[in-house]
Amino acid sequence: MKIYDNFSLKKYNTFGIEAKAKQFVAVHTVAELKTVLEQHQHDKKFILGGGSNMLLTQDIDALVIHVDLKGKRIVKEDDDFVWVESDAGEVWHEFVLWTIDQNFGGLENMSLIPGNVGTTPVQNIGAYGTEIKDTFVSCEAMHINTQTMKTFTKDACHFGYRESVFKQEAKDQYVITSVVFKLTKRNHKINTSYGDITAELAKNNIATPNLKDVSNAVIAIRQSKLPDPKELGNSGSFFKNPVISKSQFEKVQKNFPDVKFFEVSPSEVKVPAGWLIEHAGLKGYRKNDAGVHKNQALVLVNYGNATGQEILDLSRYVQKTVFDKYGIAIEAEVNVI
Repeated sequence: MKIYDNFSLKKYNTFGIEAKAKQFVAVHTVAELKTVLEQHQHDKKFILGGGSNMLLTQDIDALVIHVDLKGKRIVKEDDDFVWVESDAGEVWHEFVLWTIDQNFGGLENMSLIPGNVGTTPVQNIGAYGTEIKDTFVSCEAMHINTQTMKTFTKDACHFGYRESVFKQEAKDQYVITSVVFKLTKRNHKINTSYGDITAELAKNNIATPNLKDVSNAVIAIRQSKLPDPKELGNSGSFFKNPVISKSQFEKVQKNFPDVKFFEVSPSEVKVPAGWLIEHAGLKGYRKNDAGVHKNQALVLVNYGNATGQEILDLSRYVQKTVFDKYGIAIEAEVNVI
């Protein structure tokens, strides 16, 4: 393990923001992680996964520990289900494709989401009608201060919409080292309830889709709407879809009858943030090298040399514009550093 000083993080965040780490080390095993944490007990530390859900607005005055643990294995199976464990540093999309190649079902709707496996429970990532919590069994995590290992069950993770215990009570206390998922081996629950998927499958004349068909449809949809971070810096969806009361929604709907929505409970409605931003006139908006993507208003992009502060300023402008027009507050999904 080599520790680097004054290390550039440009290649380690999907926004492609130039920022420096005071020190940087990559760990490839749980033992290496334990050693680094023990040896730097009193130093400020910053845990870095795939760098896909953060916006760097400044240099990091700390030891940045890049979790690069690789490996995946079947830990249990029966006739109907398989329990698969993946180490935290595995690339999420590659892991999803591997499960599909094994004919294991449950993750196909979350194809092409950027990031690594270890950070998926933190956000309870989701797409096209599925979330991590639907297949999550448990994760192993190391306590940063004591280096003790702890197993977090599904219940212990307190999953919510883009929420978990790791963003609340356990924030900055643990490093997730591996995650276990329970996937189907047969009788797969194919979820094509989202209109985009239905339309994509119909376009390809697929009436009875399999796991690969759903994954391919999701990939095609995401590629048509979302920029590749390797070509245009971004972190996927920058904002959460706001959940508001039905009474508030009815007031919005009265003024904007075309507003899209999904009922999430008898008293609450989820409104697509992308729709709000687009219909506030901001789709394709650009200031210097910070912009709202031309195909998907939920995505903020770095056209090349934007600073993290410029992206943050743009996000605040988007939030203010949406609130001024609709009276709806939209929150950032991305962690601002």
